[in-house]
Amino acid sequence: MRTFLLCLLLTAACAEHAPVQPKQGTLAFLDSTGAVIRSITVEIAEDEASRQRGLMDRRQLSLSEGMLFLFPEPDSLSFWMKNTMLPLDIMFVAADSSILNIARRTTPLSTTRVTSDGLARYVVEVRGGFSDRFGIDEHVRVRWSRTP
Repeated sequence: MRTFLLCLLLTAACAEHAPVQPKQGTLAFLDSTGAVIRSITVEIAEDEASRQRGLMDRRQLSLSEGMLFLFPEPDSLSFWMKNTMLPLDIMFVAADSSILNIARRTTPLSTTRVTSDGLARYVVEVRGGFSDRFGIDEHVRVRWSRTP
């Protein structure tokens, strides 16, 4: 009985400290006709802890990857690059899925804040230079879905 209880306690302790798998999804960038310009796989940051962690301490990010930040309500948002090793393009997205503005090729490890030009509900982070390479600008919309 003691062994069983000890195993149960150890299992619970290990589960409590096990790394949480990030939620995944797909995000598409759409032109004015609704045609897909480019699709990427995204990690979804929808709680405070995952939004604060973001892409900190990452050393690589391919052109087919990114992060989608979900916020409960549209707000004036700002991000910084502290503890972020890679230059990123940070896209601030309105509730209607239109891109408000893009902070292109942000400076790694900077504490300078980049802010939304209006009320943003979502933020998309991709590798620096992605927006220019694929023609992503303020005329583009995004559409995303969760991976089951």
